[in-house]
Amino acid sequence: MKNIEDTKEWFTIAKSDLDSANFLTNMKPFPSSIICYHCQQCVEKLLKGFIAFNGGNIQKTHSLLKLNKICAEYDPTFDTLLSECVDLDDYATNVRYPFFEELLAEDALVAIKNAKTVFSFLIEKLQGAGVEENIIKSITPAFEIK
Repeated sequence: MKNIEDTKEWFTIAKSDLDSANFLTNMKPFPSSIICYHCQQCVEKLLKGFIAFNGGNIQKTHSLLKLNKICAEYDPTFDTLLSECVDLDDYATNVRYPFFEELLAEDALVAIKNAKTVFSFLIEKLQGAGVEENIIKSITPAFEIK
C-alpha cells in the first residue's frame, strides 16, 4: 500500500526548502552556503518521501547517498540521480559551520539545478504511480516542471 499522506508531508517540506533556496537568490550579498544547504535538505526530504511512499522505514541520516541507495532498491532508475546526490551530499552539515570551503554563487546555482532535477524526477515517479493530480499540484514547487 502506498503511503501518500506521509509522502505529501515530506514533499511539502522539500518544496519549502527549494522555494526558500530560490527566494534567497535575490539577496545581497548572495548567500551561497545557505542556498546549498536548503537544496540538500530538499533532496533529503524528497528521498525520504519516496521511501515513505513505498512503506519503508525512514532512517535518521542526512546522507543522500544512503537514501538514494534505499530508493534504488524500490526503483533502480534512482541510480540516474547519483551525480546530483554526490554533488549535494556535503551541504547537509558542513556548510553550517566555520572553516568550510567558501562556496560561490555558481555552486549555489548548480545546487538549485540539482534539486530541481531530483524534484522533477520524483514528481514523475508519483504521477507514474497514479497519485492524484491535485496532490501532485499541492506539492510541486514554484518552478516549472518539464
